[in-house]
Amino acid sequence: MTHAALTANAVALVTGGASGIGLAAAHRFASLGMKVVVADRKGERLADAARTVAAVSPHGTDGVLACATDVSELEALETLQEEVIARFGKVHVLMNNAGIQPGSALFGPLENWERVMAVNLGGVINGTRVFGPAMIAHGEPGLIINTGSKQGITTPPGDPAYNVAKAGVKAFTEALEHELRTTPDCRIAAHLLIPGFVYTGLTANGRTEKPDAAWTPEQTVDFMMDSLARHDFYILCPDNDVSRELDEKRILWAAGDIVENRPPLSRWHPDHAEAFRTYLTKERPRQ
Repeated sequence: MTHAALTANAVALVTGGASGIGLAAAHRFASLGMKVVVADRKGERLADAARTVAAVSPHGTDGVLACATDVSELEALETLQEEVIARFGKVHVLMNNAGIQPGSALFGPLENWERVMAVNLGGVINGTRVFGPAMIAHGEPGLIINTGSKQGITTPPGDPAYNVAKAGVKAFTEALEHELRTTPDCRIAAHLLIPGFVYTGLTANGRTEKPDAAWTPEQTVDFMMDSLARHDFYILCPDNDVSRELDEKRILWAAGDIVENRPPLSRWHPDHAEAFRTYLTKERPRQ
């Protein structure tokens, strides 16, 4: 069973759609007979993506639109909307997936912070604000899927700009879903995709083969599709190394830093590291 929005001839728009999870999602949407818009940075990779998506679409090239777009620029997304409406008329599925990870340090280069915030958070906000109102107005079933990260929930040390941006995506998408479900006659739902370790160009770090611990983008999209069919808001993906149970424990421990008045990021604090290891060995009570 699939979500009502994921039907033949409906229109899906995927930002960051030329590689990784975005490309895998574009392929899956196309295979369902949907019209697909692939938005990404200009270049050969975008052209290649359009060709591979068309190859799995029953509509062929007529069912695919590739658009060079910088999601950090509001004007670029407004232009994208004009192109999409001119070609396909409306959008039913918006997947705000574009993201970058140049690395950051708290007192490191400001440009890294500015670019990550503009793309990873600003792109989600811009995309939703540009396409969301028309999606609500056309009255047909639809989805807004925003790609978050576990790093935006447990905020591990090492890349604070990325964590801050993805934490913002979580908060924004939660607010979006509340807004949509309290809007009269609205048939659009929001979902937060939370990938595990996925082998993509963003995470390869020079590796040419997928690590055993990682999922493929296709596995992640499989999990996403099953979760959408269940109407799950939080699409919390495991991988080959981290189970759902372990993710839940890490998330609850992070929330417990506030409730228990522990130091922030206490998992990595020498005074609390042993307590965290002990906590992981205990079975979590279920409601």
